Amino acid sequence: MYAVIRTGGKQYRVSEGDRLRVEKLAGDVGASITLSDVLLIGGEKVVVGKPVVAGARVTATITAQDRAKKVIVFKFRRRKNYRRKNGHRQPYTELKITAVSA
Repeated sequence: MYAVIRTGGKQYRVSEGDRLRVEKLAGDVGASITLSDVLLIGGEKVVVGKPVVAGARVTATITAQDRAKKVIVFKFRRRKNYRRKNGHRQPYTELKITAVSA
């Protein structure tokens, strides 16, 4: 069985045992969280929500709270002596899906 969940403004297709990186969520490493924004439940019978499936839950455990690799932002205007260098590291939460329940 699989589910399509929505978190952090993005949608993910998950099934039990999957690991995925999502936008930062509150919680400590090892804590269990419940994601209730389930848009679709699939398997033998597909259930599509309007907009969410009533009573559907996805439980996951937090395996890591970290920051992604650095992205360099370099702005440049030719012949104007304009150069700006900036770096950004986006925080993320790594989840391990433990259960998908309809």
